[in-house]
Amino acid sequence: MAGKRALIIGSSGGIGGALVDALDASGDFERIYAGSRQPPGRARNSIYPLTIDILDESIMAAAAAEISREGLLDLVIVASGLLHRDAAIRPEKSFRQIDAASLTELLAVNSIGPALAAKHFLPLLAVDRRAVIAFLSARVGSIGDNRLGGWHGYRASKAALNALVRCFSIELVRSNPEAIAVALHPGTVDTRLSAPFQARLRPGSLFSARESAAHLLAVIGQLSPAESGGLFGWDGRRIPY
Repeated sequence: MAGKRALIIGSSGGIGGALVDALDASGDFERIYAGSRQPPGRARNSIYPLTIDILDESIMAAAAAEISREGLLDLVIVASGLLHRDAAIRPEKSFRQIDAASLTELLAVNSIGPALAAKHFLPLLAVDRRAVIAFLSARVGSIGDNRLGGWHGYRASKAALNALVRCFSIELVRSNPEAIAVALHPGTVDTRLSAPFQARLRPGSLFSARESAAHLLAVIGQLSPAESGGLFGWDGRRIPY
């Protein structure tokens, strides 16, 4: 693993930051690009801060150009996402609560942004060895596993992401049979995204960001090219589309 290179998009979030720290602590990567909208800080250890905004394609293109000058990537994780924002965006309990502006923003952050990230960073994946691009999705984005309804915008945006990942996997194998594109459900993690919805959780079902990062990296490490295009839970189990 020594000498490998990784990119984490959404590194200012709870899971994204924990992923950066976990990769740094592993000692397996010589360069970890920590991409976020926040102004870059100083590089430390193997971590190199990079400005990336998934809603600004010009910024992503500039980041991709900067990375490409140094070489190819072995791992890309898109860890950005939106579930709620103040009182403006809240998970719908009924179709009567669907709001066009909220739905548009959810699709922009959870579907379109990751798709544009794929557009610019898939070409930077290594082509002569195992390489992985993973997108943080959600179990509620599974159509086959949906038994409760509700959360229309979030579900739809993550379902769209899962469909996109499947498309990426089909195209990616043409350039590298060892490449893997997957969607990952991190479980319920103690971050700002899940904070308003933690009260009714069963004991033991809430993970710290550090635990979640360890789970996700373990799953990524065990995946085979035959599983590319799938949606997997934090425990490595496949989730239906």
